[in-house]
Amino acid sequence: MSEERPGLLDGAIWPGENTKLFGHAEAEAFLAQSYRSGKGHHAILIEGPEGIGKATLAFRFANHVLSHPDPETAPETIGDPDPVSPVSRQIASGASHNLLHLARPVDEKTGKVKSAITVDEVRRAGKFFSQTSGTGNWRIVIIDPADDMNRNAANAILKILEEPPKRALFLVLSHAPGRLLPTIRSRCLPLKLSPLADDELVAALAHLGISGEGGAVLSAAKGSVGEALKLLNYGGGEIIAAYDEMLSAEGPTARKAMHRLADALSGRESDTIFDFFVSHVGDDIMNRARLGGRRGADRRGGAAGAALFRDHRAAHHFRWLQSRPQADDHQHSRRYQAAGPLKRVTDDTFGTCSDQPVNSFNATTASVAARTMRMVRSCSFGARRLPMMMPGIEPISRANSIGQSISPISQ
Repeated sequence: MSEERPGLLDGAIWPGENTKLFGHAEAEAFLAQSYRSGKGHHAILIEGPEGIGKATLAFRFANHVLSHPDPETAPETIGDPDPVSPVSRQIASGASHNLLHLARPVDEKTGKVKSAITVDEVRRAGKFFSQTSGTGNWRIVIIDPADDMNRNAANAILKILEEPPKRALFLVLSHAPGRLLPTIRSRCLPLKLSPLADDELVAALAHLGISGEGGAVLSAAKGSVGEALKLLNYGGGEIIAAYDEMLSAEGPTARKAMHRLADALSGRESDTIFDFFVSHVGDDIMNRARLGGRRGADRRGGAAGAALFRDHRAAHHFRWLQSRPQADDHQHSRRYQAAGPLKRVTDDTFGTCSDQPVNSFNATTASVAARTMRMVRSCSFGARRLPMMMPGIEPISRANSIGQSISPISQ
């Protein structure tokens, strides 16, 4: 992580200083036309996977608005920011009186980034809007990302969204909009961004001075510059390889792979690596669940459609985990992250297989989930052990992992 910009990945450019945007031409054109019409929404929810350029787009749009405060005379397109212009220099230095960037703050005691955007940060927005702009320009708040707000912070920002001040603009970024309060989503205009195409990702990496990467990195990055940087600069590729080996191996070989994975996760920048690992596990489990659901649909309840969830209680249990407020305490936050790979299965998977009953998922997914969660529970990361938040999941052997109905919830 950058010492000057906490939370910024090594090799990345802070979005407020980035003069180039790769991809998202349609979204950028929509923002420019909406602003020029004078009928733009006061709050825009920019949603999409992490690391694809949401923050860069938000800062570019903020620069465009502040550089052209009169919508009628604004250009029809958003151009690259001029690094030497007063607006760009103020934004890049964080000294703009018309732009407030809300992100997870740094804990003064530990020097590390906190696990959530707190209500104290949101109160800065209230104070920000209460002050009169000396130039009469727009007042813009970028929430980056809104997923990190705890419950109190979310309720506080909701009050401002309900009664926005004049010439106020909210740019709300979200990696997973389903985690936001429905009342916040309902007051924002959604703008969905898609992962970058391979050629766009190659161009974005070249802009960062990275070139010559093969198809393996591009495939694993899934259209995200952030994921590509984690793969290249944080050992993400080795972590994925150790994870795959752990799932495919048996006995002592699996245990050795588990320890190699634990060593990798406890290394430099362990928080960044752990978040990468949790995200990868969640994606892997969801992909397996989707595949199992589709196979179950094709075979109408055959062996490949055996139940991952025996009844609706499992889904309700997972959704209960998903609805729990994010804790400010770092240890509690870690517990929720440990549960993440499984609780994320519900909405995304059920949305893909909405025509299937709850029990139409391949039991192989449960085997992956059980083994992965046992690994998370058993491994020590430095001096910290990760508590387990998925009670009731029993070990599943390879012999009975396919074609058998299981229930992950204790009676």
